[in-house]
Amino acid sequence: MLYGITVDDSAILQCGASQSIQVTPSAEVDPSGSLELFAPVVTFDPGFILPGGALLSVVTDPNLPTVELPPFPASWQWQLLVDGSHPLNTIYNVDIYDVDMEDTSVSQITALKAAGRYVVCYYSAGSYEPWRSDEAKFQESELGNPLDPPFGQERWLDVRSVNVRQIMRARMKQAKAKGCQAVEPDNVDGYTNNPGFPLTGDDQLLYNRHLATQAHALGLAIALKNDLDQVESLVASFDFAINEQCHQYNECETLQPFLDAEKPVLNAEYDLSDDNCYAGNTAARNAICTGNPAGMSVLILPQLLDDSCRYSCD
Repeated sequence: MLYGITVDDSAILQCGASQSIQVTPSAEVDPSGSLELFAPVVTFDPGFILPGGALLSVVTDPNLPTVELPPFPASWQWQLLVDGSHPLNTIYNVDIYDVDMEDTSVSQITALKAAGRYVVCYYSAGSYEPWRSDEAKFQESELGNPLDPPFGQERWLDVRSVNVRQIMRARMKQAKAKGCQAVEPDNVDGYTNNPGFPLTGDDQLLYNRHLATQAHALGLAIALKNDLDQVESLVASFDFAINEQCHQYNECETLQPFLDAEKPVLNAEYDLSDDNCYAGNTAARNAICTGNPAGMSVLILPQLLDDSCRYSCD
């Protein structure tokens, strides 16, 4: 059922300094002013503003699919680079396989699930990748600065764009159609970088919650990728966390809210010296693998995630 409420140009839907507005069923706010409601309830915190002229759309569906959550705790394997030189390696006896959504075939995903693996499908939700099949759908005005090396081919996206959000929903639908059980939207912390747009923390929260809402509406679980500064604000919306290099930057404790909620934390560390997963360097491996909290699964991997080496702390 769809309801539409238009706030005219002279009106503003706004929470006062000490009040909140609760909408049932509930919603996700789009920076253009549109509001799509999928979840059962949402509360707009004090200070929330829906600008005049915006459209509030409420979509209710009592038959939303059930989300299959990842196991907790969980072991995992992460291989995103799959091509003729780097075939998908399915030999690891782990709970979760995290693979590239576009480059991994339906038959590969089906085989992983038949072997008892929980399949997470990766796509970038915050960067433009010129090799993707839907790259022509992005508008030039939505493309910002290049990412840092070795990912300089990619460009940050303006996550405030309605078009970007539509593309990401289509990617999630593709993931669902291929049989993925969860998604890993990457680069969802553009506001902490130099994206080429005046993105704020609030812009990022809005976008990330939107991604979570859309995933759950499709029956997909969703991982929060990095974005450590917003973990406490987002842990309730996301089903597990995937992190890179929290040991290297001494910030693994930031992910504790996920573990407290019995949601898996999957961590990858990289050997940036010679990219061989610290083979022969027992001290380096022990430093990474010692003292990890219960529920955190730690891998040492090559930065290109091509399965050229792998060391598990589990």
